[in-house]
Amino acid sequence: MSSFMHVVFLAAILAQHQIGVHSFISPQPTIPVLGRSLPPSVVSSNVVHCRTSSSSSSSSCLRMKKNRGERKRTTKIMSKDGSSEDSAQIAAAVEQLQIQLESTDPSSELDDIAHHNYPKVILQADKLGRSAHAQILRILPKPKPLVSSTPEWKRLQRHAVENIQSMHLRDMLQDTERCHSMYAEHDGVYFDYSRQQATLETMDLLYDLANKQELMPRIRGMFNGEKINFTEDRAVLHTALRASKDQAGTVFVDGMDAIAEVHEVLDQIKKFTEAFRSGQITGYTGKRMRNIVSVGIGGSYLGPEFLHEVLKTEATGINSSLGYSLRFLANVDPVDVERTCADLDPEETLIIVVSKTFTTAETMLNARTMRQWLWDFMGDDIDVVRKHVVACSSISATENVKAFGVDTDKYFFRFWDWVGGRYSVCGAAGAVPISLLYGFDLFEKFLEGARSMDQHFLNAPMNKNIPVIMGLLGVWNSSFMGYNSRALIPYAQALLRLPAHIQQLDMESNGKRINRFGVEIDYPVGEVDFGEPGTNSQHSFFQLIHQGQTIPVDFLGFVQSQHDLLMDNEKLSSHDELMANFFAQPDALANGKTAEEVRAEGCPEELVLHKVFDGNRPSSSLLFPQLSAYVTGQILSLYEHRTAVQGFIWDLNSFDQWGVELGKKLALDVKEHLMEARNNEVGDHEIIADNPATSRIMNYYVKNSRDAVRGGGSSNPVVTSATSVTRKTHKDFFPPQIHDLGGHSGRLS
Repeated sequence: MSSFMHVVFLAAILAQHQIGVHSFISPQPTIPVLGRSLPPSVVSSNVVHCRTSSSSSSSSCLRMKKNRGERKRTTKIMSKDGSSEDSAQIAAAVEQLQIQLESTDPSSELDDIAHHNYPKVILQADKLGRSAHAQILRILPKPKPLVSSTPEWKRLQRHAVENIQSMHLRDMLQDTERCHSMYAEHDGVYFDYSRQQATLETMDLLYDLANKQELMPRIRGMFNGEKINFTEDRAVLHTALRASKDQAGTVFVDGMDAIAEVHEVLDQIKKFTEAFRSGQITGYTGKRMRNIVSVGIGGSYLGPEFLHEVLKTEATGINSSLGYSLRFLANVDPVDVERTCADLDPEETLIIVVSKTFTTAETMLNARTMRQWLWDFMGDDIDVVRKHVVACSSISATENVKAFGVDTDKYFFRFWDWVGGRYSVCGAAGAVPISLLYGFDLFEKFLEGARSMDQHFLNAPMNKNIPVIMGLLGVWNSSFMGYNSRALIPYAQALLRLPAHIQQLDMESNGKRINRFGVEIDYPVGEVDFGEPGTNSQHSFFQLIHQGQTIPVDFLGFVQSQHDLLMDNEKLSSHDELMANFFAQPDALANGKTAEEVRAEGCPEELVLHKVFDGNRPSSSLLFPQLSAYVTGQILSLYEHRTAVQGFIWDLNSFDQWGVELGKKLALDVKEHLMEARNNEVGDHEIIADNPATSRIMNYYVKNSRDAVRGGGSSNPVVTSATSVTRKTHKDFFPPQIHDLGGHSGRLS
């Protein structure tokens, strides 16, 4: 294809979607379209798009502007080097393009092809002449309007100002019809949103916005494997990780049967973990392995850890994990290494390295540290690694995994580019460590719970669809009510790590500023998520929630506790005491407390204002049967889909995370400075960073910190004892010394 064919093809894509060239930002220098790799280029004015139907590409066409009298236009676009082509050559290229487009699969929308590729275009303005660049901007139509300019959005804005801001939740809660309408149920999950600052009219307006944004078709597109992660040209199929085996053959990505692939890996994990737990798999010295250390960061750690904390006190989990231990090593801080393995026996420890690319800096440094720890005890033998290290990684990273020393034939568990790290707990990243500790059957129940909520999300109508309603209320609170934070309060200590997981899931997904059309948004998106278990959180930050900023809250409660207690002479069980707070806090936030009510309690006048609660603070309540593996799967799926709904409404790509890349790049530059300083034999090396402030603080750090490497030069550094990871195990300190306080050997006096 000629360079001008590339130019015209790109112009057609852009023109069809009315996207200005100036709107494009991309990390990639080329874009794949219809099997070809297109370079960023200038575009011609001679292409327009016509469509007789929006249902198929066979009814779409691209045509040249026909000049009356068949006069040929001689518009030229000049490049920096002065070369040019006239419109006759462009016309010939367009004819070839039209033939190619009409020969594509008629079931594939041209819109889809364009949608997945145009955000990748990057303007290389430095390669264009100034006049040519200006001509391009004149030629292309304006970008597609932001969702904030739609009538549906503006109606919600007016509704918020004219109706909701003058209403109080204590009055809304007296509306019987409203309260009886604002709840939804599915498979044991009870969702009550009557304490949100919303009326039935509000919900209808939100459903109108959802229809305008084609929410349900876009949800179906996600489940079907459409490449909605357009900046990386990837499908988004975390739902395939928990799809049932009988759904194989229904979802394909690049010709691959996604669900069949998933179950092939799950079968491999089941076989491996059962062999491990039965003692068939032993370590390098022949000992049975009982300790598991999962090395990963971000989604490779937060999701599996939150699930692990739940199963610790789940009835089946307690029994199935006896004799085994699971720990997570995420932070590159060496103290995390010390905390993780100081009391473990390396001969009885299996290391799981979780990294999609097997290049993540923090994960791979920790992986090399754990490998050295194994070698320090058992000898520098590659078979130590092959016996004690397994990998969860993308198939594209196979060579990196093999180079690390992992047995890729038996101990390599793959996952796919169409699952982001924060969505990966249902894949190998979670399946391997959780199944090793608790058994594959319990992990499978977790998948079944997630699948139940997936099907509800996919099939339930919007006004009964729990994740949809939660997502729409998130949009309402953030973009229309102006609340930029929200709290997640589970009334279950076993969910203590859920807020941290949802924090990453939501803030990494929707913390964006550019919409899917390459245009900067002008409306608030992406809340600050945080939380802690109740009742601990009530004695921590609830002061702010009750009398400070307005922060919408999700309360999670359970009909039955994992373990309940009823002490002698107590009238209520411990779980009833806990749930009394679960029911009281939403009402306290909604109703507040007036000055009159405070005075009626006999409060001194000078303290009245301090004890007034404005109320009118929104919350939702989710009530589940009992915290089990199955219910945990439901909770995970529920919050994953809430995040997706908000991203769809806001026109964001909720499935990339370019925002984490800048810090990584700068860290590499800083590491270069540190290596130069550490390897300076004289010891007076001055770091000159990008700015004086960074230079000053880095020089202070180097001057006052321990030298990790000194002497020998960068090609042959002398490693000091500080780099050793060898340490004694708990066996070297057994039996323990008697402490001054007595411990188990005596009582405190």
